[in-house]
Order: sequence, then structure tokens, then C-alpha cells
Amino acid sequence: MTELYTETLDSPIGQIVIVYAGDKVCALDYADYTERTNQLLQRRYQKFQSRKVSRKSGVTKQLKAYLAGELDAIDTIAVDLGGTSFQQRVWTALRGIPSGTTRTYSEVATQLGTPRAYRTVDAANALNGIAIIVPCHRLVSANGALTGYAGGLERTEWLLRHEGCHV
Repeated sequence: MTELYTETLDSPIGQIVIVYAGDKVCALDYADYTERTNQLLQRRYQKFQSRKVSRKSGVTKQLKAYLAGELDAIDTIAVDLGGTSFQQRVWTALRGIPSGTTRTYSEVATQLGTPRAYRTVDAANALNGIAIIVPCHRLVSANGALTGYAGGLERTEWLLRHEGCHV
């Protein structure tokens, strides 16, 4: 059984739950989406035990700095992505999108050398379990419209505006 640790952080967009496998973040979501988070963790680890900690890690400090406007503060947070090799490539590509900018699913697919796989990029993005740090909110449709974000479109809009994007 895998031992996971959680801590929480209050934020302007709701309480954030950070889940660690060892020293790396393996999930980050909003407290009102714990069922989704647990489903993703169960899919990945099958059996796990989660224990709350109040260590207020460096990750919490980095997230607070990001939320306070230091947008690159989250760029160095160590993550344990899991997923298939293609999903990992997508999630790594998302981390390469600079804050304050967006990319389309098609642009990411092309960047990965699979220009026709934009729907597969979309599917991988939907299974991203590490919100904000793996910035799935920076992906938009081909016409620039915001699309489904697991944390809600209001949060997507807030995050993009926070980063200086015109939504």
C-alpha cells in the first residue's frame, strides 16, 4: 500500500489540497474536487493510504508566492506525474508553457511531433492530476475559447487573468 501525505492551502480560488508521494507532488486539486482526486489516485496507485500533515512545505510557500504574483515560483516544484509516456510528454509540455500565455491542443500536439493527436492531448490534459503546477489552465481551444477545466471555468479564468492573460 502506498503512503501519501496531504496538506491544504487556502487560496483566492478555494482551498487547495496538495498530495505528496515522498518529496514530490503527485496530485494537486481543490478541496471541492476530492472525489475526482481520489479516483485519479486510485487509478494510479490502486491501494493507498492518505495522511494529513501540517508541515507547510516549501511547495506551500511556492504556491503562496505564485498566488501573490510571483508567477515563476512554481516552476521548480518537483512532481511525480505518473501516467503513460504520452501523458507525461503532454504534462511536461504544459509545464513549458510560460505563465501569461496559452497554447491550443493542436499546438501542443504539433510540438510533440504528433500534429493530428490534438484529441489525445485533450484527453491527457483532462487526466492531469496536478493542477496549477502542471498548468492545464493554459490550454485553450483552437479559437482561443476556454474549454472544460476540471476545477471549473471560473478558476481557469481567474488563473489566466492572474497570470496577465486577456480572457
